[in-house]
Amino acid sequence: MSVTKEIVTERLKTVNGPDFTSNIVDLGMVSEIFIADSKVFFSITVPAARAQEMEPLRAAAERVVKAIPGVAGAVVALTAEKKGGGMEAPVPSRPAPRPAPPAPSAAPRAAPHAPASQSSGKRGVPGIEAIIAVASGKGGVGKSTTAVNIALGLAANGLRVGVLDADIYGPSMPKLLNIHGRPQTVDGKILKPMENYGLKVMSMGFLVDEETPMIWRGPMVMSALTQMLREVEWGRLDVLVVDMPPGTGDAQLTMAQQVPLAGAVIVSTPQDLALIDARKGLNMFKKVDVPLLGIVENMSYFIAPDTGKRYDIFGHGGARREAERLGVTFLGEVPLEMGIRESSDAGAPVVASKPDSAEAKIYRDIASKVWDRVNEERGAAEAAVPSIVFE
Repeated sequence: MSVTKEIVTERLKTVNGPDFTSNIVDLGMVSEIFIADSKVFFSITVPAARAQEMEPLRAAAERVVKAIPGVAGAVVALTAEKKGGGMEAPVPSRPAPRPAPPAPSAAPRAAPHAPASQSSGKRGVPGIEAIIAVASGKGGVGKSTTAVNIALGLAANGLRVGVLDADIYGPSMPKLLNIHGRPQTVDGKILKPMENYGLKVMSMGFLVDEETPMIWRGPMVMSALTQMLREVEWGRLDVLVVDMPPGTGDAQLTMAQQVPLAGAVIVSTPQDLALIDARKGLNMFKKVDVPLLGIVENMSYFIAPDTGKRYDIFGHGGARREAERLGVTFLGEVPLEMGIRESSDAGAPVVASKPDSAEAKIYRDIASKVWDRVNEERGAAEAAVPSIVFE
């Protein structure tokens, strides 16, 4: 049986709205319905003041959709709107457990499986020691290639590493890491990450066909990101590298505001146009108190293979100067190199496929600097936590 929007809509009409005045469809609470690979995605708009009590409504809508013959799964998000046009924080689909009061002791420390956050209200992911974001202010600067090679560099340096492809609209990890197929589930609920080159990986590209357009509103993106982060059996990881979508939209704010990021790496090319957008990304992370681990200058220069002559095609040193101006660590320069592009297109990133190459060494050095900065930020955060002293 083929699942259609009309069938889903009719089933949702059996779900009563708040106060049982009518059903959620007739009340105009249901967003555009999106169906891909027999999975149904939509959001339900509820009054902001009553958002927390609407979880049973969301669960009921999810149940009736999952019961439709031919439906393989459903992603249902709550979204709350307030007058005034301000961006609302996403409503969690499950209330976070109330933390137990700390016992009187020395300086409180975060549990190893749930990293502390510099901002209150952020929940760690069990088993993951640190989460870092690799971001850019604009597309086309090689962010995903940089992210995957940094992840492989961290793994080459002895760490247990995972990669979350947070670019819902344009996932790159399936191609970059040559991973195909669908992830398995644990008890039909928790996804098992895909694996290659020693990395654990989750991406929307594993769940939806490559040519399927993702025509989603913000709340649906937020819900999908939350599920790919928190409803995946990551196991024990030293670090999870998050390949962020370009720009400073809903996905970036969701990760920055709800996840205890250990820090962010900004990728830019040398020219002024890219740096203008990179500054936006830097400023966004600053405003939400995410540490800036540093800036990578990608496509920094080109060495002609026949003559060995160097060409600064996009200019040179712009990202380094920007890092110095802002007091941010400059992590390194990655050349515009045909081998990096070819290996990425082939699903064999250069750090994994050509570990002895000069380009692989550059990425490993960048990864080492990133991990040093993570540990620096951890030390600073721990030093800032007041000790409880009993006299």
